[in-house]
Amino acid sequence: MAKMWAGRTEGKTDKIADDFNSSIKFDCRMYRQDITGSIAHAKMLASTGILTSEDFSLIESGLKGILADIESGALQFDMQAEDVHMFVEAELTKRIGDAGKRLHTSRSRNDQVALDIRLYLRDQVDEILGLIKCVMKAVVDKAEEYADAIAPGYTHLQRAQPISFGHQLMAYAMMLKRDVGRLCDASFRMNGECPLGSCALAGTTYNIDRNFTAKELDFTGLSENSIDGVSDRDFCLEIMSALSILMMHLSRFSEELILWSSWEFKFIEISDAFTTGSSIMPQKKNPDMAELIRGKTGRVYGNLMALLTTLKGLPLAYNKDMQEDKEAVFDSIDTVKMCLQVLAPMVATMKVNAKNTYTAAQKGFINATDLADYLVKKGMPFRSAYKIVGTIVGDCVAKNIVLDEYPLEDYKKYSELFDEDLYSEISLETCVNKRISVGGASPESVRKQVKDVREFIDTIL
Repeated sequence: MAKMWAGRTEGKTDKIADDFNSSIKFDCRMYRQDITGSIAHAKMLASTGILTSEDFSLIESGLKGILADIESGALQFDMQAEDVHMFVEAELTKRIGDAGKRLHTSRSRNDQVALDIRLYLRDQVDEILGLIKCVMKAVVDKAEEYADAIAPGYTHLQRAQPISFGHQLMAYAMMLKRDVGRLCDASFRMNGECPLGSCALAGTTYNIDRNFTAKELDFTGLSENSIDGVSDRDFCLEIMSALSILMMHLSRFSEELILWSSWEFKFIEISDAFTTGSSIMPQKKNPDMAELIRGKTGRVYGNLMALLTTLKGLPLAYNKDMQEDKEAVFDSIDTVKMCLQVLAPMVATMKVNAKNTYTAAQKGFINATDLADYLVKKGMPFRSAYKIVGTIVGDCVAKNIVLDEYPLEDYKKYSELFDEDLYSEISLETCVNKRISVGGASPESVRKQVKDVREFIDTIL
């Protein structure tokens, strides 16, 4: 079958070449955006007198009919078509005749696809923001519930200082808050440059109104150079970069869920609905969903690197290599959405074993810094206090006791500044409650963080 672009050549390509060249199997998901853009383009052509009002009416009703038939299932995509744009145009021409052939006046598939993918990503970013919102709600709900639950904080995966379990969870809420900001920033920039009217690369000789179509499609501005308008895929890279950072955060969170649910920690229990068993070991309860989120992170990274590599050596303007943008960005979007959809209910339904987090906090000398601060508050230089406490910890390790059990008379061998009040000062409750600096681990601080993030969540979408 001859192609719609036949002319310079016969338009008869080899079947293998057709399959290799075709993108409809993956770009058909942009059918709604393609039709929306085409209606706006036709409306602009009619407003400038390039199209008659009769032709516009036929085109608009024809495109709306195609949209309705695709969504009802009455019209199936022709996988022999080169891409979704050609499919829609061919179907329109079949339905309304010559008026359909006029739709592509002062437009190229180059600016058409640059528009479609922007419209598609705009919709998808909004969906992803809604899903992040659900995860954030689950996290802050759980953080508020366990704002007082004492747990060990870690550095180097070694017990370091006492915190609350809620404080640890709120760290992930803050990461997600930044993810929202990055996606909104990327979407804002993308929405500031409507490429329609750039045509193949040089603009058009028709007296079109690019501001009309930009306004019709809710863009805040135009691409200011027609070559850049069709060759720019920075917006794909920005969104994929934001998604990669988001997945890194989800992966870190998943790693902790995996550790916390192990018998070695037993800080949490993940709901049966989000775990699996073993085919041979009946006792197993595996955190497979968290592991898959962790595993799929590399896939999203790979998509970003693939597109960066595709674009790095391309001369201006459009090149067929750029068709490779879609599968990469589509896969990243699908993967991120799936992970967010699983994570929100997994966090919401997990059970926290506050008794175990407290027991873990009693070990590892995580109140050593507070003991040093006790001496500092009584006038000793911090470095001197640090050395004394380190020596006491070593003695405790040798005697297999903790700082709370170390006798006062032994403390006094190191400094007369030690007194009975040291035991209340180094209790885990005191250690956590006194972390009063902004963003600190005190329950009051955690509840303030929860309040602030809840207010932020209300601003999303």
